[in-house]
Amino acid sequence: MIIRQATIEDLSILLNFEQKIIEAERPMDQTLIQDKKISYYNIEEYILSKHTEVVVVEVEGEIAGSGYGQIRDRLAYFAQKQLGYIGFMYVKDQYRGKGISQKIIRHLYDWFKTKNIEEIRLTVYEKNPTAIRAYEKVGFEKHLIEMRVNLKD
Repeated sequence: MIIRQATIEDLSILLNFEQKIIEAERPMDQTLIQDKKISYYNIEEYILSKHTEVVVVEVEGEIAGSGYGQIRDRLAYFAQKQLGYIGFMYVKDQYRGKGISQKIIRHLYDWFKTKNIEEIRLTVYEKNPTAIRAYEKVGFEKHLIEMRVNLKD
């Protein structure tokens, strides 16, 4: 198993991973467009960016998972001027439960440390307890609760 930076040559696989993520999350979020192809990320831009580290995990030459770490500016009232953000976490079904997502996150932790980033955040659906447990295993704690109301209902 190797972790490496994603390249433009990986783009078609990564775009497929993005659609798998969206497919899994659509039932958790009624605010997403349900009947059309949508995109969360500009993966090509992320691969080329100096402020984003897109990584893939290869198992026996096959890309089994992905994730990215991104440096984001913060508003002036925060003590740290930048934070790290983790997203695009995906592991193919047949490779789940083998610690791949933890390896990706630890790789991204190391990358953030080289950029002097002290805090990392991510977002996860409350209706996704499997992902929440995986993130808690690598040190994440629940911090904020985002709430919503639909006035149409």
